Amino acid sequence: MSYKHVFKAKLDWLFSKKEAATYAKSHTVTIDGKAVLHVSAAKAFKGDPALYNPEDLLLSSVVSCHMMSYLYVCKQNDIDVVSYTDEAEATLEVLEDGSGRFIAIKLNPKVCISNKEKIEEALSLHKKANQLCFIANSCNFPILHFPTCEIAATN
Repeated sequence: MSYKHVFKAKLDWLFSKKEAATYAKSHTVTIDGKAVLHVSAAKAFKGDPALYNPEDLLLSSVVSCHMMSYLYVCKQNDIDVVSYTDEAEATLEVLEDGSGRFIAIKLNPKVCISNKEKIEEALSLHKKANQLCFIANSCNFPILHFPTCEIAATN
């Protein structure tokens, strides 16, 4: 049985005479009950480098969703995750006509678990997490995984 959730976001942008020749890229995105996101284009596309851009947000969505899916499958398999970090990277290809697309995201999750007998299983569960990840399932480019796993230090 499937079911649906609807997510809503409100975007606000105003014309700026100061930047009329190119249009200002900065805007806000509001989601009820949450902090306002101040967004711009990436610096490479003449945006405000101090603000998040859509490319940052897409990469953040993938890395965050993968982690949450991974923690879920670890819990199902009695693997105690002590810490999880990831230094993810997305590659955007810009085409001659000015369009572009992501061609890959590389996830580099570094996981620390409490049981050394579970290292191989912990590493293998990244594949299952990717299969469950809502965001990864919505992407039309490869999401590559280069996980490492270590054992938590004992006191």
